[in-house]
Amino acid sequence: MASGIDSGSDPASPDPFSRLKITRDAGFEAVQQAREQALVQAGEDLQERAKVEAAYDAVLMERLRERQSGRVSSAAASASQREQQLETVSSSEPRGPGLLLSRIRQLSLPTPAAAPQTWLPTLSLVEGQGLWVRLGLAGAGLVLVLLSPTSVELVLALGTIGMFLSQIRRGRRPLASVGWSVLFLTLGVLAGGLVAALLAGSATSLPLSVDQWQSLPALLVLALGALLLG
Repeated sequence: MASGIDSGSDPASPDPFSRLKITRDAGFEAVQQAREQALVQAGEDLQERAKVEAAYDAVLMERLRERQSGRVSSAAASASQREQQLETVSSSEPRGPGLLLSRIRQLSLPTPAAAPQTWLPTLSLVEGQGLWVRLGLAGAGLVLVLLSPTSVELVLALGTIGMFLSQIRRGRRPLASVGWSVLFLTLGVLAGGLVAALLAGSATSLPLSVDQWQSLPALLVLALGALLLG
């Protein structure tokens, strides 16, 4: 006999202490250990496992009756107190999905390091298929401006949107992308206005309208921004 476990008890006996192979003054740890060992020995036999659980419940009830009648040993008192503490903790824990949620909330998840964000752009040429797509769209916009003077405003608007989407795809934040797109459009329009003003004073007849000359630098600046700004 050691730690409240009775190696000579008969597991076939209806006595719960004998079935669990423990003595009547076994402590809480010994009762728990005996129950686990008995369940392991029972294996997949549902009837035998039910008998083990019934014996365990009977031992706990016996401890409760002894405690109520004042006939309780120090080991049994310790077992009863720990049993009550275990039942209190078990009843306070949520069951089912609530238990899973409470466990998830208790996890200490690492806080991801905030990626450094800057408003200053980085210049790098787009590679691969993205390069050809941007060049193709810029070329289509240029042809449309040259062939249709009435489409100048539409092409510039689409070019600004294209530069914005290009920055988004390259990882820049939306607000910063909008700011740089509008800035490049403004610089391009100012450069186009300067070109148009210089050509307007020329005596030679211009093959393009003033709006077309003014939109060409703006379209070029937007195309460069889409190709280089990241």
